[in-house]
Amino acid sequence: MNVLVCVSRVPDTAARVKVGEDGKNIDENGVKFIVNPYDEFALETGIRLKESAGANVTALVVGPDTAQDVLRTAYAMGVDKAILVKNDNGNSDSYSVAEDIAAVAKELNSDLVIMGRQSIDYDSFSKSSMVGAMLDKPSISVVSKLEINDGKVLAERDIEGGKETIESSLPCVISVQKGIYDPRYPKLPDIMKAKKKPIDIKESVNSGVKTEVLSMGIPQTSRVGKIVGDSESEINEIIDALHKDAKVI
Repeated sequence: MNVLVCVSRVPDTAARVKVGEDGKNIDENGVKFIVNPYDEFALETGIRLKESAGANVTALVVGPDTAQDVLRTAYAMGVDKAILVKNDNGNSDSYSVAEDIAAVAKELNSDLVIMGRQSIDYDSFSKSSMVGAMLDKPSISVVSKLEINDGKVLAERDIEGGKETIESSLPCVISVQKGIYDPRYPKLPDIMKAKKKPIDIKESVNSGVKTEVLSMGIPQTSRVGKIVGDSESEINEIIDALHKDAKVI
């Protein structure tokens, strides 16, 4: 079974992010980048399939050359192969990245494409569905439990107010979330070995972005607190403030 695990390179959750001079991207100076936390669950899922079913696991990143660092992390965790689809100009969106993922999945004849439920930078929550549509294969999102037997996939996914169990055939695309497995911590010898392992570099095949970032800004943190009672006049006062001052209603 060929498993393709898609990984995003994102700013560390503890990083203090600033908007760049162009007002459309972040200033990457001094920012530490990491494997997208949800994609750590995807990597662990793929590696578990390697250990239990002998799957061949490939990690894929779409991004600049600097994204090779997260592929080294994937190697240290236990994947068999790593691919970087180069996109050095930063001009990408969920659709263009999905096109590159689908192209690699077709080339590798992947039986299963796994990714995290969303990235923590753009939070588009859409790539798994897009890749499934581009491959014309079933797509199951927000998977928290997975079983694969005899070419059949049994996936439990979270829905509002409960759980849903879906059965599918291979090949298919899934996105996983916290709870499916606890990601392993790479051991030092594996980290050192990962530095010397090859990374296959491919050129992007996407047809262009479908969206454009017009502006980017840091949310305002200043707040004005006001304590009111529950009389009719006081309730009208806060409604008036929300309408005229805060302009939220």
